[in-house]
Amino acid sequence: MPKTHGRHAPAFLLLFLNEEPSYRARLLARLQEQLPHCLLDSAIVYRTLVQLERQGLVRGEWKEKGAGQPRKWYSISDEGRKALEEYAGDIRRREENLQFFLERYGGSYRARSK
Repeated sequence: MPKTHGRHAPAFLLLFLNEEPSYRARLLARLQEQLPHCLLDSAIVYRTLVQLERQGLVRGEWKEKGAGQPRKWYSISDEGRKALEEYAGDIRRREENLQFFLERYGGSYRARSK
């Protein structure tokens, strides 16, 4: 089976950051809580945030809260919002292709199992 862990990580991170700024651990927790099938781990989230920041799609800023360790908070940039829209279009096209696959596979599977 092909490995697809992290393939859509940038899209999901931009989606959550479009809703509100956040830090890495909180983003991962939200992904794990809200995605039906979260295939992302801490390393993937970290690498993806670094990549998004280098591309100018998110901005990172270190902030201290109380006596705890500083956290790097991320927010989406205007370029990130444009990229999010492009991801949405790509995901819609993929969804159509996947629906075609499931319908075609389901039909042939049902025909063979009779």
